[in-house]
Amino acid sequence: MPVAEEPFDAIIVGAGQAGPPLAGRLTAAGMRVALIERKLVGGTCVNTGCMPTKTLVASAYAAHLARRAADFGVRTGDVSIDMPAVAARARAVVTDARSSNERWLEGMAGLTFLRGHARFTGPHTIAVDDRILTAPRIFLNVGGRASVPDMPGVGDVSHLDNTDMVALDRVPDHLVIVGGSYIGLEFAQMYRRFGAAVTVIERGERLIGHEDPDVSQAIREILEDEGITVRTGANCIAFAPHETGVAVSVDCQAGDPSVIGSHVLLAVGRRPNTDDLGLGLAGVTLDAKGYVVVDDTLETSVPGIWALGDCNGRGAFTHTAYNDFEIVAANLLDGEDRKVSQRLPGYALYTDPPLGRVGITQTEAEASGRPILVSKRPMTRVGRAIEKGETKGFMTIVADSGTQRILGAAILGTGGDEAIHGILDMMNADQPISALRWAVPIHPTVSELIPTLLLGLAAPARS
Repeated sequence: MPVAEEPFDAIIVGAGQAGPPLAGRLTAAGMRVALIERKLVGGTCVNTGCMPTKTLVASAYAAHLARRAADFGVRTGDVSIDMPAVAARARAVVTDARSSNERWLEGMAGLTFLRGHARFTGPHTIAVDDRILTAPRIFLNVGGRASVPDMPGVGDVSHLDNTDMVALDRVPDHLVIVGGSYIGLEFAQMYRRFGAAVTVIERGERLIGHEDPDVSQAIREILEDEGITVRTGANCIAFAPHETGVAVSVDCQAGDPSVIGSHVLLAVGRRPNTDDLGLGLAGVTLDAKGYVVVDDTLETSVPGIWALGDCNGRGAFTHTAYNDFEIVAANLLDGEDRKVSQRLPGYALYTDPPLGRVGITQTEAEASGRPILVSKRPMTRVGRAIEKGETKGFMTIVADSGTQRILGAAILGTGGDEAIHGILDMMNADQPISALRWAVPIHPTVSELIPTLLLGLAAPARS
């Protein structure tokens, strides 16, 4: 006997950062909505990304500060790490956040919340176990997962990804991290502060290669100052079992040709969760990497189907996923014409000190051919940084000399992830340099150096 179709006004696949708030807006507008989640409510951010990692970063910072207590005239005893307690704290933060989201969804009027694996059977029909759902509007918020690189021997050894790392309740003897970008560097510093020996292996010539060279170099020096070994230009990465763990071949121009680690973390990128949704049956187009192809309003190749969050390749952050929800909701419910191209790129690297970044780099600005102005000041010029004893890093800004608009900025330093928002907001409001120059920031803060930074804008020196 055929299964009866269940009609809805909208179906949302995935309960990450965009799905639940979208369900809230749609149900509040009187729609009958189904939300389907096959695993953990909250997606990567809540369960294996932002929340647990930043909780672990906080514990690592506490250990680091305790070891520096004498610098502040404070006497302490030996500092040791209770890793099971550290891990339990992170689990509690995750569990509380996920449970809160679950209660919200389960109590949402107008929402049918389903647990199961959703698969398309047609452009507007989805099967979930033994149920068939239909809707004229379908939203994909299925996220992504860690990539496993096709490197020699990777299938012959045990390795970890970010999901495994946040669940560790012991400190590795020697953590070898393959990948020198955001995920890898945050775990590198964190576990070094927990007491592990740490080696970072990066195939490129420098860490976080999309940043300007001075930012990459400064971050490398910060990590190396804490005893982390950094190997860049690793042109022959391979893996083999070893009696004490894993042997990782590096074959750089300098240093030992291999590294022996007790644990290996693969942090070489992520891939979208789009390979088992039946998207071909719906006619939804994917790109070569498996991301859902969307237009500037996040609609797919099939009218009435949208893709939000990590699965669309238009952003890889919690805040961009949430903004995807905001764009879709504003266009569908508020009569607006919001586009992804209007979004100003901003992000942070949560090493200590953190890196706050908005807009384009100086390298990108110079490549554009436009006349630019640049300025750079060390964090040693910031009173707040001196008072905290955290003076590593610098601020840099690049502007268009013709339009007098800021093009991009980076703050690598204490509080940089917060202070960057003063610049981000002025850029978002399309205000000239002078508007921020004549702001009167509070003393003593990190942001108070920004007007001075703007005063130093000048044409870059030509080599």
